[in-house]
Amino acid sequence: MDSMNPENPVDVREPAAVVREFWARMQARDWTGLGALLADDLVVEWPVSAERIEGRADFVGVNAEYPEGWSIEVLRVVADGETVVSEVEVPHETAGVHRVVSLWTVRDGRVSGGREYWTAPGSDPSPPWRARFVRPL
Repeated sequence: MDSMNPENPVDVREPAAVVREFWARMQARDWTGLGALLADDLVVEWPVSAERIEGRADFVGVNAEYPEGWSIEVLRVVADGETVVSEVEVPHETAGVHRVVSLWTVRDGRVSGGREYWTAPGSDPSPPWRARFVRPL
């Protein structure tokens, strides 16, 4: 199967492959190709900023409009059936480094839902009482 064909994006038997292709198309700024991997009624939640994105067009739009200067490094992808978890590092020239853990639902070769936890490493400092139990990363 041709993974770059929007009509048949990736092997529908492999949800992890769909998510890897999702991140590759994000990195390439291939917004049309990204949209081909998303269900029309996609819903993605960002609990850290208390936002919900409803629909393919809005998800592609919010990512396409994000200020340039970023790149993506996929750290891991783990799948269990239709559920795929990815951990990604996103360095940005001016906004610093962010990490995102995403929990995706992939059905019929398309991402149909997700919940993403975006944060900046070290942005939630360890409280003093934990100092004797932990070491800095």
